[in-house]
Amino acid sequence: MTVSSTHSASSAEEGPKAANMRSLSRAMEVFAELQRAERPQRLSDLARTCGMSLPTTLRILRVLQDFGMVSQTDKSYRVGPAVLPAARSYIENDPLVVAARPILQQVASQTRLTASLYTRLGFERILVARVDGESPLRYDLPLGKRLPLTVGAAGKILLTTASKDELEQVAAAAVAGGQEKDTFTVDELRSRLPQDGEDYAYSEDERATGVLSVAVAVPNPHGRPSESIALTSPVESANEAALKSGVPELRRAAGRLSELLQGSVY
Repeated sequence: MTVSSTHSASSAEEGPKAANMRSLSRAMEVFAELQRAERPQRLSDLARTCGMSLPTTLRILRVLQDFGMVSQTDKSYRVGPAVLPAARSYIENDPLVVAARPILQQVASQTRLTASLYTRLGFERILVARVDGESPLRYDLPLGKRLPLTVGAAGKILLTTASKDELEQVAAAAVAGGQEKDTFTVDELRSRLPQDGEDYAYSEDERATGVLSVAVAVPNPHGRPSESIALTSPVESANEAALKSGVPELRRAAGRLSELLQGSVY
């Protein structure tokens, strides 16, 4: 009797906790979708993309609005101003960004190309730091931008040791997010990845037309790499050979960053 009573009490306590965690997970999913969007989103579009009902999505948006994480204009929603203090705190205090900044400056100075640092977040990558080279890029790539892993040197290099199951998940997520066509397959993704024995990835006209990029992963002594450093240039300022000549500099930079991170809480 005692065991049964204890089990019932435990289940009753875990029920609300589990429900709260599901609600939090759904809220973060809606918020992440707003981050990915290139423009304000309507309620119906968010609900459909996140696979939620209209009432549930609306309740989540109202809670996020209360905390300033979401703003509303007419019938459209977008990320709110409360994200700016969080972003500033990350840029100023995160060990990865703080350690990477002078390293990227040196790489950009040595190669005269734009040097960027990306970190993996789920099935995407995020630009967390960048130092511009001598030739400006043709497109605007702001810090915090969510990008796919399936295209671009900085994303592909993070998949070189991925299992078949993980590659399937990455491909499915890219299709679901509208980053790849519905016909995109794991075999196509695998064909884009570096060949065996190559410790760098190269891309040309993949994510943006007229842009070349090469990247290496930042070594992680405790597991698989989750960060990469890339060199990027418009096609009129460099060619494939010029980009790949910067790989040794990228290797040194990635190794130095890895060493610095080992000495910090990260």
